[in-house]
Amino acid sequence: MSIRVPFSEVEETCRKAFINIGVPEDKARICARIHTESSADGVESHGLNRIPRFAEYVQKGLVDVHAEPTLVGSKGAAENYDGHLGIGVTNALFCSDRALALAKEHGIGLVAIRNTTHWMRGGTYAWKMAKAGFIAISWINTESCMPMWGSDKPSVGNNPFCIAIPRKNGEIVVDMAMSQYAYGKLGVYRLAGRQLPYPGGFDKDGNLTTDPRAIEDSMRILPTGYWKGSSLAIALDLAAAMISAGKCGSDLDEEHRGSCTGCSQIFIAIDPNMFGDPDELQKMLDRRVAAADAAHPINPARPVKCPGENTIERRKKSLEDGVVVDENVWAQIQSLAAGDLNVRDIASK
Repeated sequence: MSIRVPFSEVEETCRKAFINIGVPEDKARICARIHTESSADGVESHGLNRIPRFAEYVQKGLVDVHAEPTLVGSKGAAENYDGHLGIGVTNALFCSDRALALAKEHGIGLVAIRNTTHWMRGGTYAWKMAKAGFIAISWINTESCMPMWGSDKPSVGNNPFCIAIPRKNGEIVVDMAMSQYAYGKLGVYRLAGRQLPYPGGFDKDGNLTTDPRAIEDSMRILPTGYWKGSSLAIALDLAAAMISAGKCGSDLDEEHRGSCTGCSQIFIAIDPNMFGDPDELQKMLDRRVAAADAAHPINPARPVKCPGENTIERRKKSLEDGVVVDENVWAQIQSLAAGDLNVRDIASK
């Protein structure tokens, strides 16, 4: 069951929880804000729902909460960093800031990072760069958790990909995994006792299903666009590993650490006004978005929206009415914040 909790209360409770699992104060504050914003935007799978799991990773030594990214090399508008298995959120925010700085100087900035950890909601960094006025492109490779098309066993990561367009009247942001539903989203539906709106994978007998639990058990999530999704996933994996001189998905598989531990990530910021008038470009964006939103809806009660527009509406409602949180997850975070629950208790849940 879900409840609504005031944004400020969620953020402060998360901050205390992070501190109690050993995260330094400055990073605990940043992580609390990011996780709360993710849930406020409707991405609870990579917001509050991830905090208990993050605590488990810290306890297992899969995340070094004190590590900082260090420069490996640079060339023109590109830089490469080693994340030293630091906190994925703070590493990714650092890389986003560096990509923005390079783009302000060169018109485009590319930052790669290897040996980092789960960045949680990938859209966080695309939104950040778009709000700063830059086109954003970012992606990550992961260990295998999705079958290549034609296989019934996980052999490629779902490798989230993000692209964002800076529009003054509301950013347009795509944040997608290479599977129809990421595992985190399956968990959201399972916790809520709901079926998926569309088939999201196969059950153990090879039948397409909307049952999130059946897909989690079979580990046969459905690639977005069938063979197209798994093809794009492997290409993103290889590109991230090459640019960062880091690990590819099969390297992560061999290490058996899970949840993106040691992964490679890419952050690209582009100045959209390099060759055009900023005001005219914004007018063009508004025309295009208006035309797309005017598309005839299948259901009149659900008008067509460009990606990111519904997120902005959910964010506004969360700030006004409170953040939607799962009661069981919220109870665990409250217990972590109060020091009443240790990581081993969480791992057994």
